[in-house]
Amino acid sequence: MSPSTRGPQDDPRRGTGGGGAAASSTGRRPASGDGKRRGPDRRKPATPSDRPGSVQPARRIALEVIRAVREDDAYANLLLPSKIAAAGLDSADAGLATELTYGTLRLRGYYDRVIELASGRPVAEIDGAVLDVLELGCHQLLSMRVATHAAVNESVELARQVASRSATGFVNGVLRGITRTPASEWLEKVMDAATDDDDRLAAAASHPAWVIRAFRRALAADGVPAADVPFQLDELLEADNTAAALSLAALPGLVDRDDVGAGTEPSPLSPVGLRAPSGDPTGIPAVHDGTARVQDEGSQLAALALSRARPIVEGERWLDLCAGPGGKTALLAAEARLGGATVVANEPVPARAGLVRRAVAALPEPPVVWERDGTTVGDAEPESFDRILVDAPCTGLGALRRRPEARWRKAPSDVAELVDLQQRLIDSAVAALKPGGVLAYVTCSPHVGETRGQVQGALRRWPDTLEQLDAQAVLREVTGDAIALGAPDAAVQLWPHRNSTDAMFVALFRKLPA
Repeated sequence: MSPSTRGPQDDPRRGTGGGGAAASSTGRRPASGDGKRRGPDRRKPATPSDRPGSVQPARRIALEVIRAVREDDAYANLLLPSKIAAAGLDSADAGLATELTYGTLRLRGYYDRVIELASGRPVAEIDGAVLDVLELGCHQLLSMRVATHAAVNESVELARQVASRSATGFVNGVLRGITRTPASEWLEKVMDAATDDDDRLAAAASHPAWVIRAFRRALAADGVPAADVPFQLDELLEADNTAAALSLAALPGLVDRDDVGAGTEPSPLSPVGLRAPSGDPTGIPAVHDGTARVQDEGSQLAALALSRARPIVEGERWLDLCAGPGGKTALLAAEARLGGATVVANEPVPARAGLVRRAVAALPEPPVVWERDGTTVGDAEPESFDRILVDAPCTGLGALRRRPEARWRKAPSDVAELVDLQQRLIDSAVAALKPGGVLAYVTCSPHVGETRGQVQGALRRWPDTLEQLDAQAVLREVTGDAIALGAPDAAVQLWPHRNSTDAMFVALFRKLPA
């Protein structure tokens, strides 16, 4: 396997509904890596925008975003589009900035290994701002058709703007040293320096080794035969390093997907979904007015699993317990409106609650948005809802195509904290659910502890209260059997390499009458 560099679409992140553990201070992994990198982070007062020199705007913007990801735990898919718009980049420069940003963030683990070999220095000892410049230069030299002089000279200029004078000579020397060895030979050097098979795979695929091990266990849990797991794991890692297609959801009752136009084609998986040409989706009128939304087909299916688990009864009351940033809320609310039901959205983070309100603003009667601790809603609202979505905070390992930096934000130690939060949210939802009501548990992660482990735990904690419903049967009905499923059990695990969706997990439960 060789590193892949195609950049992902600009897609709003799931945030609280798809990953809520604390991130590392640097936002990247160590070169040897099975945890979070902790090295010097000597911030400089200047940024590329403070003293613009002879640097192409696309490179300047890419570095600004990469640096913000490291220093401020920013999310590239939120920050990059706003910077591109503020700079007024044309489509060519916007495309270049996108490839530079996402390609560098995706493969920074691999590039760190190259930089260590080329510089003879551990990346933990390199100033963070300088390492950002080196990684960006590596991406151009090893994975793009960029002229060597342009990649090196503009990297040196960027180093001059963000770091000390001595850093420019260091950047120049390291990058020129990299140019003297072909990209294929650098891959061989990195492989030779790896410590074991998992470390070699981690280096080649630019994923932390612990994530690779988690994927391997998840594939096995999803019924993949042991002999096939290595092949599917390679396919999964390659899919993570490949651009996700631009997909849209046409909100039912607000716009017919046949009327969205702009070169879109109906999704083969989602009855409300569309696949669209790459580019700026805000140029599509339905997206601009909020009647269609950028949304992965896996996220659409997760919401539809709840709304279509059974016929809607007029007067039903639904709850989206972890609503931010609001994509699934909007789809649920549109579905509920057609059946005479209403939706309440809950998002405890005020800024993200604002995103939810914007996401549902196009609806004639937008859902009420609460800002409560989701783990306490069950006590405050006992047996109040007919359907509840728990789109739980998780590691976000299922959306690495769209949020490449997420692979470097988490460590194995984060999983236990998230699993505990997920359990408390499920228990709160069970308390808030009416007898006979339906609960959907969803994560954007295939990690077994966050998926099938949570299903088993919920059934153990609530043996006389919950029964598991057949989510596979529901989604086969929704997709017209177009969906590819794994283990023949009641839960659904989607995969980028198998379904061309994010790796969403969906489980459905019914609360038994008392």
